[in-house]
Amino acid sequence: MMSDLAPRFKEKKSKPMSDITLTPQQIFRKNAAGEPLNDKDEPELRRHMINVMLENSIGALNRVVNLFSARGFSLESVAVGKTDDPTLYRMTLVTKGTTRKIEQVLTHLGNLIDTVEVEDLTDLETVERELCLLKVRYTEKNRAQVMDIMNIFRGKVIDITQESMSFELTGPAKKINAFVGMMQPFGIEELHRSGRVAMRRALIHGG
Repeated sequence: MMSDLAPRFKEKKSKPMSDITLTPQQIFRKNAAGEPLNDKDEPELRRHMINVMLENSIGALNRVVNLFSARGFSLESVAVGKTDDPTLYRMTLVTKGTTRKIEQVLTHLGNLIDTVEVEDLTDLETVERELCLLKVRYTEKNRAQVMDIMNIFRGKVIDITQESMSFELTGPAKKINAFVGMMQPFGIEELHRSGRVAMRRALIHGG
């Protein structure tokens, strides 16, 4: 009896995505969400910078970080500090994901009990800065070259020994990345980055 019924309960295997014909509406929605159209395509990931204003309450920062951990969202950097209002904190988050994933992040952040405001700055005119502290080895032979690079990037020497120099550099993330890349051949001993902070640009020129 069981052998006659068994075939009816066989698990239905889903077709590979490559065997499914998508409608124009489905293709449009997947493109808009940055999702792959077939199995071989990689999802389109994009880096986003998000500002979150939070009430200054116990556990508020942990709830944001735990949200990313519990939901499996990537988190590349976090910078947080007080605002001009002592009852509020501003947190700048950098995350990476598909458009649909980022929409979920924004929705969940907005639903947290401590959240006052959430804003995705990615496509807005903004000014951004990041602080970098970097220690690099040097010799008498390459000392001038190291200093030249530091001057080009308008950094500052904040500590020096006979074997190493420590620099302070402030600027957009791209500038910090370029500086770190130029210093790598000399042998970076230590690197600290504060994470990005950003705000809307007040005056927008051009168009």
